[in-house]
Amino acid sequence: MTMIRPLSLSIVGGLALAGSGFSSVQAEQRELTIGTNNWAENVAVANMWKLVLEEEHGYDVSLQDASKSVIYSGLANADFDISLEIWLPVTDAEFLAPHEERIDVHDGWYEGTGLGLVVPSYVDIDTIPELADSADEFDYQGRPTILGIDSGSAIAGLTEDAIAEYDLPLEQVNSSDPAMMAALDDAISREEPLVVTLWSPHWAFAEYDLKYLEDPKGVYGESETIYWFSRKDFASDDPWLTAVLDAWEMDDDSLGGLMAEIEQRDDPVAGARHWIEENRDLIDEWVAAGEAATADD
Repeated sequence: MTMIRPLSLSIVGGLALAGSGFSSVQAEQRELTIGTNNWAENVAVANMWKLVLEEEHGYDVSLQDASKSVIYSGLANADFDISLEIWLPVTDAEFLAPHEERIDVHDGWYEGTGLGLVVPSYVDIDTIPELADSADEFDYQGRPTILGIDSGSAIAGLTEDAIAEYDLPLEQVNSSDPAMMAALDDAISREEPLVVTLWSPHWAFAEYDLKYLEDPKGVYGESETIYWFSRKDFASDDPWLTAVLDAWEMDDDSLGGLMAEIEQRDDPVAGARHWIEENRDLIDEWVAAGEAATADD
């Protein structure tokens, strides 16, 4: 849970003498636990906010990696304070439903997600039904395969639905996002066919020439919005950060750029720090919303 602890008078005085510009709201030590998963965009934004909040606003931020179900139960039980990625109205609805009375969903920060089966653009097929006739071409480790991420993810469940709905003679093999992307990179380097479960936003679409397979039955649903969410009553405990995160918005350019910086450096902290330096005006806009919301405190 978030614990707000005033800094010692000597520290506060030192900040004032140094002309640091900290507001009274910022001149407090705050512990913040963020539930994270290993999706590329989640890693990117979690590290971005950790750097901004720790290095500029006096927070002590802990990033706690967990499965999706554990993140939701952790927020419901107040083991986590916030998490930065819930896709609604469809993809993550089943994870939220058991806990919706004890979790607060806040404002959206990314609109227009994509979700589905993805292949390199050089692959001849363009639709999911065509996979049924071309299954043998998508061999992975000796069997026709759709390569996916962890089995507890929403996209994994939807992919099982797609296999059943389209009667696909392929098996989903679950791994992690990094393992899946390593396999995709290897296949592309050899110009071999591979089908993976993927989503937008993701850095892969900036790195490779990829295409979604058309989903005529709509198994994967329509585009959605990504929201941040929290334990109950977080907004009243930390109105400044709530206002900042509610003002936070990213698009394909800003989020894709952040993920690309991390991928290029193979280091989420180094990549996020460089992106922050290059996008100071954008971050200042988000922070200004927090200052305005707490101006009378």
